[in-house]
Amino acid sequence: MDKKVEASDERIDWGGSGAEEGKTAHQIQTLLKNIHSGLPNPPSDPVKCSQIRGDYLYFHYGCDGCDDRGWGCGYRTIQTMASWLCLSRNQCKPAPSLPEIQQALVTMGDKPGSFSGSREWIGTFEASLVLDYFYDIPCKLVHVRGGGIELEKVAVEELHQHFEKHGSPVMMGGDRDNSSKGILGVWTGDKGSYLLIVDPHYYGCELERMELQKRGWVAWKRVSSLDQSSFYNLCMPQTAAKGIK
Repeated sequence: MDKKVEASDERIDWGGSGAEEGKTAHQIQTLLKNIHSGLPNPPSDPVKCSQIRGDYLYFHYGCDGCDDRGWGCGYRTIQTMASWLCLSRNQCKPAPSLPEIQQALVTMGDKPGSFSGSREWIGTFEASLVLDYFYDIPCKLVHVRGGGIELEKVAVEELHQHFEKHGSPVMMGGDRDNSSKGILGVWTGDKGSYLLIVDPHYYGCELERMELQKRGWVAWKRVSSLDQSSFYNLCMPQTAAKGIK
């Protein structure tokens, strides 16, 4: 029996463009919307809490039929960010597929022609190029040196300011910790700060929102739990400049 598609979900027709090389199967996938909804707050009294405003879809490994485990997390985070732009604007281009993202980077001259169809990963810099290319949205890139003080002070304050002004999802990645993360909010309390992280590394059958939360694919995580020896970069879409809040 087919699973009922709820109002909080969205069906994406990939038209086969996201399938593995050599396959032409028509891909239609149901993606969950706002998977952080109903998630309990961190176990501390809030001094300050800032989160995204608006809706997004959860993109993750394999969600379009392409097995991109080990290299596609940055692409999936970009797609989640793009979905927020689509759902916050009328008649906007849907989130680009992985091949479309790769081709855009080649067209812009950032990557060689051999990049199209490859399994090369991308980071926050490429994310800024892609969002500007498809949506005409500039991004602010913030470099945060490794260490607890930099993360607690620089990253947390930048994120508070971003969510208060722009309200859009943020992409985060680093060097030692090179796993792409989507940041949906920041919580500063009497026991330190937390980031609301949506993790694109899930691969498998469709899960309900509560199960994704239970397994930690979206969660409030202590800033102190991040790799203290890694630097981090933030890609922050400057949507307020375009009248999107």
